[in-house]
Amino acid sequence: MTQERKVKIVIAKPGLDGHDRGAKVVARALRDAGFEVVYTGIRQTPEMIAETALQEDADVIGLSILSGAHLELFPRVVEELKKRGIDDVVLFGGGIIPHEDLPQLEKMGFKGIFGPGSSTLDIIDWVRKNAPARGAASRS
Repeated sequence: MTQERKVKIVIAKPGLDGHDRGAKVVARALRDAGFEVVYTGIRQTPEMIAETALQEDADVIGLSILSGAHLELFPRVVEELKKRGIDDVVLFGGGIIPHEDLPQLEKMGFKGIFGPGSSTLDIIDWVRKNAPARGAASRS
């Protein structure tokens, strides 16, 4: 009998932003909803985030940013993921991200963006609808 592998989500805080309450709330809500969640902690480089995603065999990556550096850091994370051959993860972001920046983030591959006041139930539902279905096998 094979056991289904839970969807694995990496929640990360790129850059020097030290405010992580929102990321921790989202990580815990996703965990409580039955997902396997890895929270990287604050002040992560794009390289560190991509390496964590590789080592953890992540299905979904959520980036949280409040510093306003999303157009600088999010593309660097995507670039580091590509360098490691990771092109099949679902990306989402959250934090202080102006509405006018959403098209650029979508072009980079971010499928969802959640701003201040977003409901954790909405984020959970979004992940359930957008995360790849996982069986017993993992990415090789």
